[in-house]
Amino acid sequence: MISELRLYQFRCYFQMAWEVPERGALILGDNAQGKTTLLEALCFALRLHSPRTAQAAKMLRHGAPQFGLRLTVQDIVRRIVWNGGKLDLRVNDEQRADYAAYLSDSAPVVWFGNQDMELIMGASEQRRAHLDFLGTQWHPGYRNELLRYRKALKSRNHLLKYGSRNPASIRSYTKLLVEHGERLVSLRAQLLRLLLPHIVQSHERIAGRAEPVELHYIRSTEEPLADMLERSFDDDLRCGHTRYGPHRDDFRLCINGMPAADYASEGQRRTLAAALKFAQASLLCEETGIAPYLLIDDIFGELDPSRRQCLMEMIPRDSQVFITTTHDSWAQDNASLPKFTLSGGQLHPAS
Repeated sequence: MISELRLYQFRCYFQMAWEVPERGALILGDNAQGKTTLLEALCFALRLHSPRTAQAAKMLRHGAPQFGLRLTVQDIVRRIVWNGGKLDLRVNDEQRADYAAYLSDSAPVVWFGNQDMELIMGASEQRRAHLDFLGTQWHPGYRNELLRYRKALKSRNHLLKYGSRNPASIRSYTKLLVEHGERLVSLRAQLLRLLLPHIVQSHERIAGRAEPVELHYIRSTEEPLADMLERSFDDDLRCGHTRYGPHRDDFRLCINGMPAADYASEGQRRTLAAALKFAQASLLCEETGIAPYLLIDDIFGELDPSRRQCLMEMIPRDSQVFITTTHDSWAQDNASLPKFTLSGGQLHPAS
């Protein structure tokens, strides 16, 4: 369990130290006080991932040259310093060489937010990012294949755009792209197969009734990737980038046999989005043997009381959970978590 968080020059925080309760916390505060940033700091310290940006520089406090995070998890101290575009990663003062080394002994995380509806309605890029964040926490080989695929894709695209007179070099990267791409697709498909029963179970609990829910992985091409890349080679040269592969794949949630994005009601979509996140928590706990940290950013205030109560009851007992909200009226009935108020970058126990 997290016992302490320290921030330095992180977004709106100049400096902050927080002794974290064992069960987690419910954090109350007005908008623009730093509630989401606090959860973002926990997520980044644990998983080197921000749900708000892919660029660490954007987490820097305006005008500051560097930012720092220090997270104490039981007797382990995790420290991150970003300075001049580089991350210094340390665990118990031992420097970790790269992301993989830093993450090798870190616990899983599930992030809940109002943007989760975009997993149903939004662009494929958002769903791929969600799937990859889950995958890298689920399977140690997932991150390796994802990074190798991205590296091969970047090199191939560079050659397609600037080195088109050297087709042999392009085909050498095509071979790597296919090799790691097919492995990545296999891992993604396996992950979704494992995830589906958890979604069905979570959806039934939230909805209060059973409805057929399906989860489909959608490849950018029905052909084997090697065949498609060879057939589209000349077209890729003309447009200067790789048009097919796992970087264009998607997944789709269906309810009652129809795509939820097109045919589900708003209530059904919200239920599916919440079910997807609780399913992620359940799967990670089952696959890793570790209860994930739950970071829940301001999603309860707008829910009706029955659905809110259902979601609160679904929180895994062994998880440390952090919930932010702007409205404390509903929170009065949920005394299971210690309450804090956040104002001016400072946390105080709520009276």
